[in-house]
Amino acid sequence: MIELQQALAILCAVTAVAVLVQVIRNRPPNVLVLGLLAVIEVGLLVQLVIGLRLVGDAPPGVSVGTFLGYLLASLVILPLAVGWSWAERSRGGTATILVGLVVVPYLFVRLYQIWVLQQ
Repeated sequence: MIELQQALAILCAVTAVAVLVQVIRNRPPNVLVLGLLAVIEVGLLVQLVIGLRLVGDAPPGVSVGTFLGYLLASLVILPLAVGWSWAERSRGGTATILVGLVVVPYLFVRLYQIWVLQQ
């Protein structure tokens, strides 16, 4: 799962640069950004499936509920940010996508901490 998270974090960074350009230009997200967000979301769905499989063999000391919460949070952050962006068609609305793209890799770090460091 770590390799998938690393690939998704890199994709989040690339997408964040594209979104930053849109924020600077004061434009709503374009088709490229929305396509990249869709690819990230598919990767997050794959991560959820892998995570659900891992939960069955969770080592002692791992908070399964917290782990599942972070898995689900990582899945819903970007759709919420895009929805906010569509509701508010301004620079600030587009910037919410940028915030979501920063939050998702942070959630990966927390997932790692919950799974590995709490054992």
